[in-house]
Amino acid sequence: MTVTDLPHDVLWPPPTRSEFLGMPFDRVTFADVLASMSARRPGQPLRYVVTPNVDHVVKLSRERKLAFIYDDAWLCLCDSKPIWAMSRYLRGDFGHVTGSDLTARMFGSVLRPGDEVALVAGSEEIAKGMANRYPDLRFRIHVPPAGIAANRDALEACVDFLAAQQSRFAFIAIGAPQSEFIAHAWSRRPGATGTALCVGASLEFMLDLKQRAPQWMRGLGLEWLHRLVSEPRRLWRRYVLAVVPLAVLVLTDIRRSITQRA
Repeated sequence: MTVTDLPHDVLWPPPTRSEFLGMPFDRVTFADVLASMSARRPGQPLRYVVTPNVDHVVKLSRERKLAFIYDDAWLCLCDSKPIWAMSRYLRGDFGHVTGSDLTARMFGSVLRPGDEVALVAGSEEIAKGMANRYPDLRFRIHVPPAGIAANRDALEACVDFLAAQQSRFAFIAIGAPQSEFIAHAWSRRPGATGTALCVGASLEFMLDLKQRAPQWMRGLGLEWLHRLVSEPRRLWRRYVLAVVPLAVLVLTDIRRSITQRA
């Protein structure tokens, strides 16, 4: 059996989902994810993909009511190199699939000329940049207003926009957890079809609106440091305030593992 013979909601090899630091992660390789994405066809029931990093994990630890948006995802992929490295010692090796790499490969090898692509973008600059860079794709684009995280009507308008499309793929790039809320709400709409990916700043990296870390820094798990240096005013508080909660989560997981082995 090939991946194209599989039902729409089956991945091959099938991943196993385990909880680490309070977040559910799927054990799946980058190659398997791409193969499964390639197998998705227009009109199939909607499935959505999330790529949580340290910020997601810490937010979830503070607000457990967010758990459903990750639990219900078709794929929950580990975006963080530090979390992936820790998981190798504490939980076995999760796949490491970053949203930025996945998005780039989707546009590079999965999407086909003529595909209809729905896009919820954070700015008109991103919207125009994507349409100009990929003229062979048929974009349907919605740019919500600023401050959408606190605007229920604007979030609902994003869901309405996506539900009105018949796109093979949709990319939601307006930050977490609002992107994940939108994807989840859309997945609950009767007749929803397609595949939605919550991709954070991936489109900005693709368009060179933000500079991604050099490959050597990514290999060492220092992409977070590059982003902090690049955007200190916006990110310093997020990263500093994440240190202690993340350390507590790691220690709690270590203690749980020791207790289970005893």
